[in-house]
Amino acid sequence: MRMMWNALPSDPQTLITWEWKDFEPYYQDLQQRPLNAANVQAWLEDWSALDERLMELRSRLHVATAVNTADEVARQRLEAFFDHLFPRAMAAEQALKQKLLASGLEPAGFEMPLRNMRAEVALFREENLPLLAEEQKLIQEYDRILGAQTVEWEGQERTVQQMRPLLQETDRARREEAWRQVAQRQLADREALNDLWVKLFRLRQQIAHNAGFASYREYRWQQLLRFDYTPADCERFREAIAEVVVPLAVARYEQRRRQMGLPHLRPWDTEVDALGRPPLKPFNEVEELVAGTARIFARLDTTLATYFETMRRENLLDLENRKNKAPGGFCTEFAIQRRPFIFMNAVGIHDDVSTLVHESGHAFHVFETAPIRLVHLLEIPMEFAEVASMSMEYLTLPYLEAAQGGFYSAEDADRARLNQMEGALLFWPYMAVVDGFQHWAYTHPEEAVDPARCDAAWGALWERFMAGVDWSGLDDEMKTGWQRKLHIYEVPFYYVEYGLAQLGALQVWRNAQRDPAEAVAAYRRALALGGSRPLPELYRTAGARLSFEAGVFREVTAAMHAAMQTWERSA
Repeated sequence: MRMMWNALPSDPQTLITWEWKDFEPYYQDLQQRPLNAANVQAWLEDWSALDERLMELRSRLHVATAVNTADEVARQRLEAFFDHLFPRAMAAEQALKQKLLASGLEPAGFEMPLRNMRAEVALFREENLPLLAEEQKLIQEYDRILGAQTVEWEGQERTVQQMRPLLQETDRARREEAWRQVAQRQLADREALNDLWVKLFRLRQQIAHNAGFASYREYRWQQLLRFDYTPADCERFREAIAEVVVPLAVARYEQRRRQMGLPHLRPWDTEVDALGRPPLKPFNEVEELVAGTARIFARLDTTLATYFETMRRENLLDLENRKNKAPGGFCTEFAIQRRPFIFMNAVGIHDDVSTLVHESGHAFHVFETAPIRLVHLLEIPMEFAEVASMSMEYLTLPYLEAAQGGFYSAEDADRARLNQMEGALLFWPYMAVVDGFQHWAYTHPEEAVDPARCDAAWGALWERFMAGVDWSGLDDEMKTGWQRKLHIYEVPFYYVEYGLAQLGALQVWRNAQRDPAEAVAAYRRALALGGSRPLPELYRTAGARLSFEAGVFREVTAAMHAAMQTWERSA
C-alpha cells in the first residue's frame, strides 16, 4: 500500500490528466485504515499529500482558463473537473473529516483545523454537490462575459483594462469620451449579467435551504469559517466608516474639485492628476515592472526579495493585459511545490505596481508557510491573508523612488505615495457599499432576485457612502456598478475582508514608521503561523488589532492625514 502512496504524481503535466478513478483508491485507503493515536500523524500526512494534488489540479485548471478565456480545451477540462471529480472528491473529503472527528483524536497543534472541520461537516449535504459544481461553472461564465469586453479606440481594439490609462490623461474631453465608451460597452452586457445574477442567486438560496439555513448569509458565514465576528460587527464597521471616513473622503474630493477648477467632479475626473501633471508612468514593458519590483523588495527585506526572485526565475508571473484574459488579479498556490502564481492585467500605470506588490504579499504567505507539513494548517482566514497582501502596498512606499530602487523621481514618488494613501482612504466607503449590498441582497431574497431592485439598493448605498462625485445623468452607469464587482458574483460576502485587512495593514505601516525592521519581522512571524492560530492572534502577532470601531479608524486616519500632508508639500 505504501508503494501506491509513493506513486502520487508531483509532475503537473501528469496530474492534469487525473480523473476521479485516479484519486479514488487513495481516498478508499484513508477511509479503510484503522485510526488511532499511534498512526494519526501518518494518516494526516497522507491525507495532506492527497489534498495537495487535488488543490494543485484545481489551481492549474483555473489558471489555464484565466490566462485565456477563449481556450475551449481548458474550459472543458475545468468544467469536467467540477462536473465529475469535484463532487466526488468533496464527498470523500467529508467522509474523512467525519472519520477523524468520530475518532475523538485531537492531534497537538490541530485545534484550528478541527474547529473548521466541525463547521464544514455540519454544512455538508450530498444534494448540494452538483449545485456547488454548477455555481463554479456560472462563475466561469462571468469571467467569460467580462473577459470579452473590448472597445474600438482610435482604430484599435482595446480591452476595458487597456482603456484605464486614458482616465489619467489631462485632456478632460478625451477622458470623458474614453469613460463613456467603456461604460456603454459594459452596459451592453447588462441583461446577460442580470440573467447570470438571477441564476447564481437562486442557486445559492437553494444551497442554503438544502443545508437547513434560513438565509444564504447564515450558510455563507459558516462556509467562510467566520468565528471571530458577526454580521452585526460588519454593520458596526460600515457605520464607523460612515462616521469617520466618509467626511474625510468628501473633503478629499472637494480638494480635488477646487484644484482642478471644476464646478462639479465627474467620474472621469477622479484618476487624473488634480494639478494637471502627466500621468505617472512607472514602466513601459512588463519586464521593467518586474525588475523594479525586485529592486524594491531587495531594499525592504532580503528574504522577501529571494522569494520574488524565485517566482521570476520559475515563470510564476503572468502580468500583462491582453484580449481574452480574465479580469482582475490574483495569487494562487501550486500546492505540491508550495509555489505561488501571480496573475494580473498590467497596462503601465501605478496601480500595476500596487497590484504586483499586493499579490506578492499573498505569494510571500505561500513561501513563509512552506515548512508547515499539513495543508489543513494552511486554511488561513482571508481577513488576515489580505493583511499579508495589503501590508506590502504600504511597507514598500519608502522605496518607490528610483534612488531607493523603485520607478520614480523624488517628486513622482511622493505623488505615487499620496495616490496610494488617498486610494486607501477612498476605498473604505466603496467597500461599505459592496459589503452593504451583499448583506441587503441575502437578507431580502424576494427583492434581490429582481435586478431592478438590486440597481436601486446599490444606488441608495452609493449615495450614502460615495458622496463627492457628481453622477447626474449617469443613473444606469452608477446603479449597475454591482455588476462590475466580481466578488458579488464569484465570492459572495468576500469583501469586508479588504476593509478589515486594510485597517490592519495600515497599523503595520504605522509600526514601520517607528521601526521598519521589526515591523517586517513581525509581519513575517505572523505569516509563518499559517492558519494555526485564531484570527485575532494573527493580527496581534503582526502588530495590529482586529477592530470594527470608529476609534481605531480615527487613530489610523490621523496618521494617514499627516503623511498625506507631507507628501502634498513635496509633490
